[in-house]
Amino acid sequence: MVELRLHNSLTRRKEIFRPIDPEHVRMYVCGPTVYDLAHIGNARPVVVFDVMARLLRLLYPRVTYVRNVTDVDDKINNRARASGESIASVTARTLADYHADIAALGNLAPDVEPRATAHIAEMVMIIERLIASGHAYAAEGHVMFSVPSFAEYGNFSGRSPDELLAGARVDVAPYKRDAGDFVLWKPSSEDLPGWDSPWGRGRPGWHIECSAMSWRHLGESFDIHGGGTDLIFPHHENEIAQSVCAFPGSRFANYWVHNGMLVINGEKMSKSLGNFFTIREVLDKVPAEAARLLLIKSHYRGLLDFSDAALVEARKELDRFYRALERTKPGAAPIPASVLDALCDDLNTPLALSAMHALADAAMAGDAAAASGLRAAGAVLGLLQADPLAWFQGEGDDAAAIEAAIAERIAARKSRDFARADAIRKALTDQGILLEDNATGTTWRRA
Repeated sequence: MVELRLHNSLTRRKEIFRPIDPEHVRMYVCGPTVYDLAHIGNARPVVVFDVMARLLRLLYPRVTYVRNVTDVDDKINNRARASGESIASVTARTLADYHADIAALGNLAPDVEPRATAHIAEMVMIIERLIASGHAYAAEGHVMFSVPSFAEYGNFSGRSPDELLAGARVDVAPYKRDAGDFVLWKPSSEDLPGWDSPWGRGRPGWHIECSAMSWRHLGESFDIHGGGTDLIFPHHENEIAQSVCAFPGSRFANYWVHNGMLVINGEKMSKSLGNFFTIREVLDKVPAEAARLLLIKSHYRGLLDFSDAALVEARKELDRFYRALERTKPGAAPIPASVLDALCDDLNTPLALSAMHALADAAMAGDAAAASGLRAAGAVLGLLQADPLAWFQGEGDDAAAIEAAIAERIAARKSRDFARADAIRKALTDQGILLEDNATGTTWRRA
């Protein structure tokens, strides 16, 4: 069996992946907070961990991929207040939009998609365990995690105590015993979501949500925890502290995998800079597979520079792959070793794509096995899922008019009215429609 190697943020080195149970790999990834449309930066971890889940399913008999939904959060409350919508309406609409957008990018659904609001009981249970073991305390309707009670706090992110305080952007509060202590539970007024608890009506802090949901669906210890590098501190640092202290002897997650950030034309994406793009805005420009390809052309741990020029290049790259599939019809085949080896080396998608170009070269020379391998490689990356002809013709409501013009041109040629036939061809070319005459007739594609 091919060995999978992953860079583990916990140890800061690449390691051979050894699951707790080789018959059942378990992975948890931090999902969306549903208060607004997802932007293209949000799409990167979704695509990265979709590829990882696909790869794991090739290597292991069973995989459980859990990606949560945060549907109780102050950002949601603020959006509902600003828009005049109910909180339930904001979360339902935004989650439906999220599902539609990430599905358009070719992502498969996770095996489990738990919502925070359905796991309040688990959160309360963990908080009670933390209080009983001296790792948390109740004060003025709040419950705080006691950071000094966990000697290993800060090891995961590699931050000093001073950096931890600065990075946490902590709020000064009289009920805190230590400035770095963080919220597990906080009181809710009547106009905010709230649940009865031993500490009064309230709602959970953000960090406890993921600890509760991962525990409920994957157990005290599981294999892989994923997310963006922006979550390492404080979110993942706090998850580890809560979970390890609540369940002594557990490892929580054995492997931590983090994707790098996305920038736009070399700059951080920001509404104030005018370079903030939702997934929908990007998909209005290019086919979804082109956007997906760009999201995996760079290694997942590195910085990804997203630009219109890079989208154009990604589309050209896909044109080449589809041309290879068009010229030599693929059949069923396993993923080629060159592609599998690349992906098993810490999900090296750039190297995998390079191997796919070699397969495309062979396929365009008539190698049917290479074409089959190219299609199989595309499947594990979530690419090359369209029919080649449909890819080149693209989307549009003008297909019937184009077909009618082609039929008129064929009729003109049969009647030897070559001037008319040439005029029709030129008119279509001017519209960006290219015709290809062959032994079986005439096909068309968009330029």
